[in-house]
Amino acid sequence: MKIGIDLGGTKTEGILIDDDGKELTRDRIKTEKNYEGTIKGIVSIVKEFEKKFGNSTSVGIGMPGAISTDSALVKNANSIWLNEQPLKKDLQIALDRKINLENDANCFTLSEAVDGAGKEHSVVFGVIIGTGTGGGIVVNNKVLRGKNNIAGEWGHIGLPNRTDNEKKYVKKCYCGKDGCMETYVSGPGFASVFNLTYNTQHDSHKILDDLINEDKNAIKAFDQYVDHLARGLSLVCNVLDPDIIVLGGGMSNISYIYENIDESLKKYIFSDTFDTKIVKNFHGDSSGVRGAAWLS
Repeated sequence: MKIGIDLGGTKTEGILIDDDGKELTRDRIKTEKNYEGTIKGIVSIVKEFEKKFGNSTSVGIGMPGAISTDSALVKNANSIWLNEQPLKKDLQIALDRKINLENDANCFTLSEAVDGAGKEHSVVFGVIIGTGTGGGIVVNNKVLRGKNNIAGEWGHIGLPNRTDNEKKYVKKCYCGKDGCMETYVSGPGFASVFNLTYNTQHDSHKILDDLINEDKNAIKAFDQYVDHLARGLSLVCNVLDPDIIVLGGGMSNISYIYENIDESLKKYIFSDTFDTKIVKNFHGDSSGVRGAAWLS
């Protein structure tokens, strides 16, 4: 049996699966927005599972950010109370065992590569477009982390060829840089660009409702969104040339993306052919936690 934990900013979810990927049980609790409370929450889920089903063969945890190869401390987490903390060390002490700790986007990608939308593809690029924007790379069902544990972090590259308007109607990224993809293609980023452009206070759900009702501003906004997404992913494709790109996160549920993204991407790809498919995830909200379980 394998335990996977998806450590999110608002909820912590755990799953127990067998070696064939069959789900045995799961649990979800509120994430305490402090370091000690976060650790206690993870430990409580693991102990509850093992109390009911016996000891697991492995525990994998997906988390925002990454572990620094230099300091062994958390870096780049948008759950900022985790940054500069020895999370892996403290969890291993609390659980009295070795654990596998991985970036949550990498877990999402691994899940989809093993038995999801990217199954039977050698090189899978996973994309998170939800509250934040992230990505992961899996090659032959193995996570590619990179020398500095930042492989796949396309959410913090700059939107290519920004226009003056695109520079004007965007907020600075939480990471401190200007023009990050996250500020354009995450759910809050998309809504922020729309609101700054049209002087409204809509969230992404309201803009989607307006799209369904054929509102001209919403249509224009989503056309721009698809273009932004294509420009960012074109950099990934020109460098990595993946077999398939799997989208996850709340924005990935919008069908308008899949109806238009192929034509947009072809404008920016450095090739006369482009056969990489852009697809929706298979496991939905369970991808991250299932990927954590598959880490061993």
